[in-house]
Amino acid sequence: MEAFLSFSPLLCLFLLMYPHPSSSLPMCTNLRAPVIAKEPLAFCPYKQEKVCCDSTKDSKLQMQFEAMNISNPDCASVIKSILCATCDQYSANLFKVESQIRSVPVLCDSPNSADSSLSKQSETSFCMMVWDTCQNISMQNSIFAPSLQGIGGLPQNTSSKLTDLWQSRTDFCTSFGSKPDETTQCFNGSPIQLNTTTQTPIPPNGLCLERLGDKGYINMAAHPDRSDRAFFSDLPGKIWLATIPTHGSGEPLGLDESNPFVDLTDQVKFDTVFGLMGIAFHPKFAENGRFFASFNCDKETSSTCSGRCGCNSDVGCDPSKLVSSSTADHPCQYHNVVAEYTVNGTSSDPAKATKGDPIEVRRIFTMGLPFTNNHGGQILFGPTDGYLYIMLGDGGGRNGPLGFAQNKKSLLGKIMRVDVDTIPKETDDDLNLWGNYSIPQDNPYSEDKDMLPEIWALGFRNPWRCSFDSERPSYFLCADIGQDRYEEIDVITKGGNYGWSIYEGHLLVNSSKENTSVDTDLIFPAMGYNHNDVNKKEGSAAISGGYFYRSTTDPCMYGSYLYADLYATALWAAAETPTNSGNFTTTSIPFSCARDSPLECNSVPNTNLAALGYIFSFGEDNKKDLYILASTGVYRVVRPSRCNYSCTKENVTQDETPKTSSPSSSANHITSQNMEFVLSVSLILVLVSCML
Repeated sequence: MEAFLSFSPLLCLFLLMYPHPSSSLPMCTNLRAPVIAKEPLAFCPYKQEKVCCDSTKDSKLQMQFEAMNISNPDCASVIKSILCATCDQYSANLFKVESQIRSVPVLCDSPNSADSSLSKQSETSFCMMVWDTCQNISMQNSIFAPSLQGIGGLPQNTSSKLTDLWQSRTDFCTSFGSKPDETTQCFNGSPIQLNTTTQTPIPPNGLCLERLGDKGYINMAAHPDRSDRAFFSDLPGKIWLATIPTHGSGEPLGLDESNPFVDLTDQVKFDTVFGLMGIAFHPKFAENGRFFASFNCDKETSSTCSGRCGCNSDVGCDPSKLVSSSTADHPCQYHNVVAEYTVNGTSSDPAKATKGDPIEVRRIFTMGLPFTNNHGGQILFGPTDGYLYIMLGDGGGRNGPLGFAQNKKSLLGKIMRVDVDTIPKETDDDLNLWGNYSIPQDNPYSEDKDMLPEIWALGFRNPWRCSFDSERPSYFLCADIGQDRYEEIDVITKGGNYGWSIYEGHLLVNSSKENTSVDTDLIFPAMGYNHNDVNKKEGSAAISGGYFYRSTTDPCMYGSYLYADLYATALWAAAETPTNSGNFTTTSIPFSCARDSPLECNSVPNTNLAALGYIFSFGEDNKKDLYILASTGVYRVVRPSRCNYSCTKENVTQDETPKTSSPSSSANHITSQNMEFVLSVSLILVLVSCML
């Protein structure tokens, strides 16, 4: 015991005080979302609708508690509450798993930090109360024993008191305590209750836009060098490097249509529902020059378009029996592909490269498609883990007839998470992967051996545009295009099951199903809308996921999640209420175009509303400004006052008077280059129609 007391309190402080994560989204210590318990917990007193423990975990906690053999009932009650904190729906935040998981939750170290019976017993903090109650009580295998990497804590079955392990109450609470702030929680002896008295945020009066480009791009990616540049791509297969103009410059997007960054059109299958679906640039692109493209290919016309069919014996599917008007001439004639490219060879400095090499470096992923719709295709890198996320649709067919989205042996209807920095050796054939990548060790397969190791989340129909919150990376939101009733936005967590094809949103796909047959661990949408609730063009609806708005340009929009419907040309802003709860209040947001826009905006007749056409996607630049990629061009969110919208938080004294645009930048100035993509835009419209 003396060895432990010889450690410096400052050293113990360094080892036990970990940085706070940036958010408190309801999440368990295994980074999965909390679920509705199938049966009440017998030991831990958690009566919340969603918890992070099942009956098995509850029993293990009870056995651990009983083995501690605590004789004093007051101390026993306190220790029980601390052990059971792992069942709290915010346990990931309490145990700080984004840095290094703790054996004890962060104990509140401020007087009267919460309205609980435990904290009211004294004017001291909960952490101090734990010390006062248990300091001289012996317990087996104390959860408060210092544990140093490579040394370990107390020997097994050792009995100790807090005073044997820590020199004083201050020393103890310096190591285990913390004061709460606006974004993090601490444990005070009872389940976390967020402040629900906060008033619902007043929605912004409107969204002001300026038109910077006149082409219908489908993807945008900020340059990883953090500069004022970004990449744009179209469906046929070209990627451009553009310069983003500063606010108030009056300049349009600095992009030369005749000079693409890279042209992949000879590799891409472009026809109605197919094309270049996603682009992603390695987080270290400025150093290594690596970038990735997700597209469709046709094995009948491309010798490099080859791979396993998504319909195979592993998932109980026979490709020869795929008979449908929506299938190709041959099953799995068309493929989803993720390929790697580089700028190396075109520039000695990747950060300054203006050209990419169209020759493929390696094929990261290939899968044959059983049907021609619902194949997703977006790719993006996680902002904190550096892994590549690949979004795949369910393979098509009404009501998900082949059940791929719920089949754990299929990658269809899934979000994949793979490591493209560690490429398996050619001798690793037994891995049975779908391409050149490795599996992150913390993927959900480590907890579910029946699940393919690539899978991060499942139960999607056609994920169309996902994003990470740049301020709180644990918030990973994806839109999932519905079939004919509901469009949804989901908060994605490790191993989460989002319901398709059991549910479309919160609606049963087959209303004749017994409710008892539904998996209670399904995660329902955070937000969305019924098809009947929007005024639709073409008689359809299709959601397009957006971003949390983190720019200071429109301070009244800050923190809202913006998303849209493609056909309705409708925009919504969702505010999280209360903050960090994962619960959202959504409001339809009017929008218009600034009269001093660099490119003239088309408008809805007899109104000042911008006529966006069809909203394909969203984008975000390195300054966190938000962009709408529509069929009529590229639009940027600007100051509300430029559209006469009121925002009390806006600094109206800032000098941002746009300069007069030259005639050559007018939206009505049609060039021969503009005419080349008219067919492209038309086919994009057909693409989204076929997504449904």
